[in-house]
Amino acid sequence: MKRLKNKLLKMEPNTTNYSEMYEGSMLLIPTTAQEPWSEYDSKYYNDQISFEIKLTHKLAQDKPTVTIIIPVEEIFNKKETLPTEWFKHFLFKMENRFDNLTTAAADYCLRAFAPFIDTLNSELYNRSRPDNENGKYYLYRPGGEVLVRNTAYFALCPQKDYENGNGNTVYLLNDGVSRPPRMCLCIRMQVQLPKKKIRKTIQMLCRDLPDAVDKFIAEFNCSELNDALALSERQTAIRSWLKTSPYCAFVANGSILPRSKGTDLPMENAVPFKSTPKDEIEVCGVLGMGIKRGVTVITGGGYSGKSTLLDAISAGIYNHTAGDGRELCITDESAMTISAEDGRSVKNVNISPFIKWIPGGDTERFSTDHASGSTSQAANIMESVDYGAKLLLIDEDKSATNFMIRDKMMKELIEKEPITPFTDRVNELYLKQSVSTILVIGGSGEYLSVADKVYMMNDFMILDVTENSKEICKQNCVENSFPSPVTWKQQRTLISNAFTSYPETSGSEKLEVSDMGFIIIGDEQIDIRGLHDVITKRQLDSLGFMLRYLEIHNNEINVDVVKRIDELYNNIEKDGLDVVFSSYFTTCERFLDLPRKCELRAVINRMRKISFISH
Repeated sequence: MKRLKNKLLKMEPNTTNYSEMYEGSMLLIPTTAQEPWSEYDSKYYNDQISFEIKLTHKLAQDKPTVTIIIPVEEIFNKKETLPTEWFKHFLFKMENRFDNLTTAAADYCLRAFAPFIDTLNSELYNRSRPDNENGKYYLYRPGGEVLVRNTAYFALCPQKDYENGNGNTVYLLNDGVSRPPRMCLCIRMQVQLPKKKIRKTIQMLCRDLPDAVDKFIAEFNCSELNDALALSERQTAIRSWLKTSPYCAFVANGSILPRSKGTDLPMENAVPFKSTPKDEIEVCGVLGMGIKRGVTVITGGGYSGKSTLLDAISAGIYNHTAGDGRELCITDESAMTISAEDGRSVKNVNISPFIKWIPGGDTERFSTDHASGSTSQAANIMESVDYGAKLLLIDEDKSATNFMIRDKMMKELIEKEPITPFTDRVNELYLKQSVSTILVIGGSGEYLSVADKVYMMNDFMILDVTENSKEICKQNCVENSFPSPVTWKQQRTLISNAFTSYPETSGSEKLEVSDMGFIIIGDEQIDIRGLHDVITKRQLDSLGFMLRYLEIHNNEINVDVVKRIDELYNNIEKDGLDVVFSSYFTTCERFLDLPRKCELRAVINRMRKISFISH
């Protein structure tokens, strides 16, 4: 950090412009007769650990983004070693950022670093002054989910190949020693520098933060990391088993499913989950309940825990940390949570399996800027099948009633009914498309006759009531008559007109991401509050940046959305999630979590200005 300290010392004490620090200019002195030359490198070294300091955006000169880059060997050297296969994984295989062990290790390190930042902030805190006077370190604090992030990741990084001289002078090493890139842990954070206090700035960046990193390395707990990796391996094994098994979800015995009020933390003194006897299975050494593929109904009285169970199953599309309570709730990763979404935009979607006709409209190529509850839920299901979802999660309370059910008497009374209720298609979805459904139903018995399994929640205890349900249907002479099978495919292509981050009347890009669940880009205001599987605000921010990336890198008239998204994810896997970030947008957050591909496609499908053509 010597070079950084020299730069800061030359600045005016009341400076708010840190351009010299961000440029990282340095004069390179070779060991040969070659003339010195200047280069720019905003990476500053403290021995083998480097601190890359970059401008967050033009309106935050005093709030830089700092990436701490720690060689993996520095963390594990002179400590109890990891198991051999894991240590090799750290050193040689972490180029794959979507690898579950890589993600789990980075997640653990981010959480383990937090207490050291808390200590620094407690020393800076003064309640009578704002952060821009005190100074503050901002480290991302994730919830219980384990995701690919731009705030903690592993990457191959170059080694230091010079020695510091006076000022910004450095002397290139010519000692014949090979210095190939090394696998490093990278932790990204932001630092609020104190206003008009250059000495305190020097202390924060050049002494306190490096000291905290040194303490983090010295006190690094390999045993806890082993536990996090062992949990990740077990979660991965269960997910692999699910893919080839007759089950679509697994909930371990002892899981704590209810959440504390107003938080995503496990509720204290909650009733632990316990499988029904018939459905209890052992997977990878874990006992729990397997939910079979097909049609599953979860019912029960009010406040019995049925929606809580469905929420836990939904959360199971992602891994969770130990202590979350749902760490061994594992669900088919393609699962989509479906609801009615009044007012959403729908463009050229085939909803004819559910909506036979609409006055003045074509349900095989249905478009509207303001879908009703039934048409929006139909579009959500059809699009999810198109994304490749093999499991739909539906809560009756969030659905359109006339879409979900239509009992025998209403069918007799209303002969000209355009809506084919979901009850009539749910079995076909599984039998013809291999798409399972888990439904929470509390107010209608229509689904009892089409369900393969029926569970009842009673005070957060689950019971298998399938046989009772069949007997009730038999006593009530319930007979099912289903409509003819239909085509579920969507065949459409995005037209690039209006697929842009530039407003029509402006030469500058526009991108804003609202905490309320809107992405404002170009002339679009995209409402994505109906995407229930976007579980963090940082995923929402990522979706905005990823959509903008697709738009600015598009040079085709007819856009193959699936292909372009696959290419984007390949780039992220290779170069990291930060590949989509741009400092140009001053209102957007710096920290990002990776969403699934299907969520990005769903965002595009909710745009109002774009159009699709059928083929």
